[in-house]
Amino acid sequence: MSARTLRKHARAIFDAALAAADPSRAVERHLERIDFSRFQSIFVLGAGKAGASMARACERVLLWDRPPGLSVPAGTGLVNVKYGHAAATYRIELNECGHPEPDERGRNGAERIAALAAQAQRDDLVLCLISGGASALLPLPAPPVTLEEKRELTRLLLAAGADIHEMNTVRKHLSRIKGGELARLAAPARVESLLLSDVVGDNVDVIGSGPTAPDGSTFADAAAVLKRYGIWRRAPKAVRVRIETGQRGEIPETPKPGDAIFRRVRNTVIGSNRLALTAASARARELGYRTLILSSEVVGETREIARMHAAILREAAHTGHPVKPPACIISGGETTVTLKGDGTDGRGGRNQEFALAAAIDIAGLPNAVVFSAGTDGTDGPTDAAGAMADGATLARNAEARSYLDNHDSYRYFESLGDLVKTGPTHTNVMDVRIMLLGAVQ
Repeated sequence: MSARTLRKHARAIFDAALAAADPSRAVERHLERIDFSRFQSIFVLGAGKAGASMARACERVLLWDRPPGLSVPAGTGLVNVKYGHAAATYRIELNECGHPEPDERGRNGAERIAALAAQAQRDDLVLCLISGGASALLPLPAPPVTLEEKRELTRLLLAAGADIHEMNTVRKHLSRIKGGELARLAAPARVESLLLSDVVGDNVDVIGSGPTAPDGSTFADAAAVLKRYGIWRRAPKAVRVRIETGQRGEIPETPKPGDAIFRRVRNTVIGSNRLALTAASARARELGYRTLILSSEVVGETREIARMHAAILREAAHTGHPVKPPACIISGGETTVTLKGDGTDGRGGRNQEFALAAAIDIAGLPNAVVFSAGTDGTDGPTDAAGAMADGATLARNAEARSYLDNHDSYRYFESLGDLVKTGPTHTNVMDVRIMLLGAVQ
């Protein structure tokens, strides 16, 4: 197969993964199982990059198929979404705000979401729509922490390479809405949370920092994360004050498993990385490839994960193990990038950096393509979802190592026309990595 064919196939396989990650139908299927006649009125609240498609699916059910007597008044639906990820809605307001760094629009939206949840009564239903990015898109700092201090801490955690589990452990203990606090506000109303998972393991208390889920972490755990990465003393003073106050028991912990507020709360994962990888594998088989899904739970430093994947691709090419060509090897999850040296001046994201690091290790390998992209359509602070490379990539631009050292993968692939751009996908189930080997000539 030609490199052009392999690249075309890689994109088709990724598109199949995106289709499987579409939350719209999953939301509709779940809502069709709910008996709305039991409720007086309904509130639709939430946050995330997939918020627009989830909200529109809710409206299709609630506005056109709702039973007589159910109240869906204007002003009782609000979902925070990332800038550029909104869509036309009728009753549910979509509030565009900052991600990955929270901004004032996000804080204002979170304040209004909290107020709406507090209005719900026992005979009401609160539908909570949570998808990837919800943690940053629901910034409601708890005193004495300010939004700017929370932004500063987010930057420190991202630069240090903290994974999403660690970041959310800290966020929960600096928030008035995360870590089960939204469920506390909505009690005693019935709460149905529909979750599009962007975290390894699909833990409901981690997705979006678990606004309606019991939180098993503590203030001590939050402190441990900051100390583990050596940023405790660099964190804003107000952050340290709140965490230390919580450790002393002077402010309440987040609600824990077994708390009575969760008796009328149900959290349901309606989409995940595993489902996306399964669909990608099926499409690859249709295109004539032998397929292997490595894992949907790949985490770790991006460059090291890329080198491991490249080694597997070379092994398959040379020995036919773990799968014979024509082969498609797929993995998912979410890696991290630790900024070093002059990397703060570079542009890129974990998927672009994965493709660049892998390109170095597969240089000269014939009939091979590496593709990595985020299912949300964005990769780091760029307009690309990811990038693709092949065995001839370095021959087209030999300065790959310099770009990699500067974390400047975007500019490298931009110069080659090898960025993957999808625009907003209105979903988010982490990343999909695809490695293709053509048939042996």
